Parts: sequence; C-alpha cells; structure tokens
Amino acid sequence: MRSYLLKRLPSALLVLLLASFLIFGILRLVPGDPASALAGPDADAATVAAIRERLGLNEPLVAQYGSWIGGLVSGDLGPSYVIGGDTADLITGGLGATVELTLGALLFTVLLGTAFGVLGATSRSRWVRTVVRVATTGALSVPPFVTGVLLVLVFSVAVRVLPSGGRVPLLEAPDLSVQYLLLPSLCLALPSAAVLGRYLKDGIERTLGEEYVRTATAAGVPPRRLLWRHALPNALPPVVTVLGMQIGQLLGGAVLVEAIFAWPGLGQLAEQGLVRRDYPVVQDLLLLLVTVFVLVQLLTDLVYAWLDPRIRWE
Repeated sequence: MRSYLLKRLPSALLVLLLASFLIFGILRLVPGDPASALAGPDADAATVAAIRERLGLNEPLVAQYGSWIGGLVSGDLGPSYVIGGDTADLITGGLGATVELTLGALLFTVLLGTAFGVLGATSRSRWVRTVVRVATTGALSVPPFVTGVLLVLVFSVAVRVLPSGGRVPLLEAPDLSVQYLLLPSLCLALPSAAVLGRYLKDGIERTLGEEYVRTATAAGVPPRRLLWRHALPNALPPVVTVLGMQIGQLLGGAVLVEAIFAWPGLGQLAEQGLVRRDYPVVQDLLLLLVTVFVLVQLLTDLVYAWLDPRIRWE
C-alpha cells in the first residue's frame, strides 16, 4: 500500500498545483476590485490606490501568486481583505458546521441510496419498482433550491415538526441539533442518493444474473442470503467509487444548501467572499475543497482495492 500511495502522490500534487493556478487566475478575471469594496463608494482614487498598495494588489500577479502559495506552505493564510479577521480563523469557524452538514448528508446518501438500489433490483412488486424509479428521477431532476423550499413548506410551515433554518452545535444540544440538521442534510443528499441507488441497482441486477447465482438459486439457497452474501458485496467496488465522487458533490452543493437553510458554514463564508471580492477567503476555500476532493478520491481507490482482491497495490 505504501508504494501505491507514493505513486499516486505526484499526480495528486500536480492536480493541486493546476487547481491553484486556475483558482488564482479566474478570481482575478472576476469584475470588481477588493480595494474599491473596502474603501467604499465615496472614496477617491488616492484612497483606493493606498489600499491596493497596503493589500499588495499593485504587485505583479506572479508575486501575488507566490505570496499566496508561500503563505499556504508556511501555514499563514493571511488576513481577509474585506470581511475582516484572519482567514484561517474564518475558515475554522465555519468548517465544523460544513463538516457536520456533509456527514449528515453522507449518512442520508448511504441509507437512501442502499434502499433505492436494493428495492429497485430485488422487489417483485411493480408498484415498488415504479415508486423507486420516480423517486430517483425526481431527486436527480429537481434542483436543490426547489427541494429545499418544498421541504421547508412541508415540514416547517404545514406540519411544523422541524425548524426551517439555523444551527445548534451538535455537542451543545444533540437532540435539538439533529432537528436543525435533518432538512438541510436531506436536501443535500437526495441527488447523490439517487445516483448511488441507480449504480447499486445495476450492480445487484448484474450480479444476480451471473451463472453461479442462478445455480445457487436452483440449489435452494435463500434469496436473502444470495443478496447480502454475494450480490451486494460484488456490486460494492464500483459503487464505492461513485460514493467518493458524490462526497465532492456534497461539499460543493453545501454552498447553496447553507444559503437556503441559513446554515452558518463555509458556504455562507464563500458567498460573502465572492460578493465582496475577498480574494484570500475565496481562493483558500476553493483550494481546500479541491484538496478534500483529491484526498477522498485517494481514499476511495484504497477502499476499492481492499474490496476487490483483483486490484493490486503496486
């Protein structure tokens, strides 16, 4: 496994390097100027120029990029241009909320995706299979902002059993925190659960069609044992890869879901940074997202190789 990790490390570092180039360059192409936003609409040109010099925005782009990367390597993310405070403190403050939301959505993704896949592949009821197909199609077709509004209307306005937004830290009041976590986690998880369910369904159906499974069925092996001991384990390796990709989708989708449910995580911080042209905050958040995605993909490959003995570590 060590040799496998060492072989994957250069490609992971190359991805991060290319991502840093793209993030830095694209942000500089976005209209607007952090110095003008910080100075205010009534500031004169001299004031804006002084702020640009203080922030280092008058330096060449190569120097600005080098300063940013050097700070990342040394662990100094620097100050926020417009929002205020240290960038590392701002990210740390919202990281716990986003991780909590992502883990909640991941739990929903696994539970719902497994239910969709198993029921869709094994149920003998045409009605059940139709419901699963409609549910997965709807989860993939309806945008999260529509799903979020519908969930709020049903569970917060009509039934009034769950809060419509906000957050209570999990460690402070677990029972109350779960109530605030349910709706945004479900909203974030539905598209990923539908994708996972479809891949799992195809994998189970393919495995159940194998010759050895038909032979075991003819020999009287119970269908439930065939499902849980043979079909599901053999369908897992490709599903694990899909799940790893969906974790990146969950992190990216958290930006919109946090805005819908007033969830105080990195999504709201990214929105503020983009609106106010706060370069350090936005570029650090985007690079953090790419880094997490690369690490998740590496971990997914390791799990895939562990589940499938045909994959060699070398």
